[in-house]
Amino acid sequence: MLAEIRIDSLGVISEAAARFHEGLTVLTGETGAGKTMVVTSLHLLGGARADTGRVRLGAARAVVEGRFFTDDCAAHLVREVDELLESAGAERDEDGSIIAVRTVGADGRSRAHLGGRSVPAGVLSGVTAPLLTIHGQNDQLRLLRPEQQRAALDRFGDKTIAGHLAKYRKHRAEWLAARAELVERTTRARELAQEADQLTYALDEIDRVAPEPGEDTAIVADVRRLGDLDSLRSAALGAQVALSGPDELADDVPGATGALALLADARGRLESSGDPALTSLAPRLDEAIAVVGDVAGELTGYLEGLPSDPDALDQLLSRQAELKTLTRKYAADVDGVLEWADTARDRLGRLDVSSEALAVLEKQVDDAAAATAEAAVKLTAAREKAAAKLAKAVSGELSGLAMGNAGLEVAVAPREAGPQDTAPLPVGDTLLHAGASGVDDVEFRLAAHSGAQALPLGKSASGGELSRVMLALEVVLAGSDSGATMVFDEVDAGVGGRAAVEIGRRLARLARTHQVIVVTHLPQVAAYADTHLVVDKSDAKGVVSSGVRSLDDDERVAELARMLAGMGDTETGRAHAEELLTAAHADRDA
Repeated sequence: MLAEIRIDSLGVISEAAARFHEGLTVLTGETGAGKTMVVTSLHLLGGARADTGRVRLGAARAVVEGRFFTDDCAAHLVREVDELLESAGAERDEDGSIIAVRTVGADGRSRAHLGGRSVPAGVLSGVTAPLLTIHGQNDQLRLLRPEQQRAALDRFGDKTIAGHLAKYRKHRAEWLAARAELVERTTRARELAQEADQLTYALDEIDRVAPEPGEDTAIVADVRRLGDLDSLRSAALGAQVALSGPDELADDVPGATGALALLADARGRLESSGDPALTSLAPRLDEAIAVVGDVAGELTGYLEGLPSDPDALDQLLSRQAELKTLTRKYAADVDGVLEWADTARDRLGRLDVSSEALAVLEKQVDDAAAATAEAAVKLTAAREKAAAKLAKAVSGELSGLAMGNAGLEVAVAPREAGPQDTAPLPVGDTLLHAGASGVDDVEFRLAAHSGAQALPLGKSASGGELSRVMLALEVVLAGSDSGATMVFDEVDAGVGGRAAVEIGRRLARLARTHQVIVVTHLPQVAAYADTHLVVDKSDAKGVVSSGVRSLDDDERVAELARMLAGMGDTETGRAHAEELLTAAHADRDA
């Protein structure tokens, strides 16, 4: 839900703030007062492209700040928003709200901030777009696009369509991958055979050497150790003699009595002294004897483990040269060579261009195509079933929007593959275009009255009728996305009278599950509002400026009277406005 918006230096608005509440909020005002700038500010918060021409004359930049709450949003929407916030390093405010800011400089620079962090406009859009759906006169034109009509149908039939669409996309991806591999193998057979020979030679060379993980690093350490073998042996042997004495390992090593013998002699002298003060020190010498004995034993093991083969160093150097031959060709180290070999073996397995291998792959392609076609048929059937329900529901709404006996048809038809289609899908006896969303074209057709031929929306609907079709569609689809904010910018353009009343009634119904914000010129629509905001324009010292304020009950009656006939200060105008307001409230609360 959009809780608050602040606007600085955007178009005719020098500074304005507005609070929004649950239910239906209408925004009215004289023509040119700046209502469009409010919608523009919401577009900016939604990540729309910044237009420097919107910056107020004389200002360095325009700033729009919005505060959103997600308490009433669907759980999946809240998770999606939280994930985006976390990835951007943004945080919610102390009250749990999300603060989004968009700045547009007069110099053409644009900046976006989300939860206190500077972010790209695309990240801002990723968070605010699911929370804020804006329907303007340009947005109505999107309803004429086939892909938008298909998306609306899929959204309506989500519970039955989504599963079939997911299966179709899975099988389609497998089919296209297998098909691409088959095409590559058959069209590049000679090149692939040469590549296979090269990989086979390289893998044979690696297998002959048979490197072990980390072997090159270990050999470097061993070579360094063998190069210092004499000095290492001398150091270890000298330490061994110092600890154990010359008789332990080599009688010909000169040296004094070992430390172990001296410690044992000292312990014996203390124990035989008969003085308690001296005998109490003997156990401590036992500890020292044990430590020295352990070190002496480890030195013995170290000396016994030193290579005695004079050719050991040459063997290591020879092995090192073999490994360097591999690392010079295939990777920087032995681990990289092994990884390269694994990748090469996998690639080699896909380079088999023998007739047997191609026959196996062709069967895989045929099986995947059959699975994709089966999934496409089920997806089409699910769409056709949902199309009938959607057409019936929207037609029912249209009849209530003063469109007589007008009816909507939702046609689902397969799209045949064209001559430029690189991957046609055989479905039955027909080759169809297998797009990412299925093999179907979806078209909304409007029959202006009972018995009239249903024609595509672009050929049959006027601007006012298109507005009402879009509104009827949104009312029907409203149940699937509770909690989001929906903004309608003059969705009532081109209508009046009873149709205007019905639009107000439908918007009020939509506001039961959504926060709905409507920019309108029609008093019949404004009368249904839970909250009424007005954009005022003032001309002080030749400078035009606008602001937004909330109306109380008395001010609301005056604004409705102005909208009815420009008679805000007459008893007749106010009487008409009060009557309209009373009737709308009674209808809304019924």
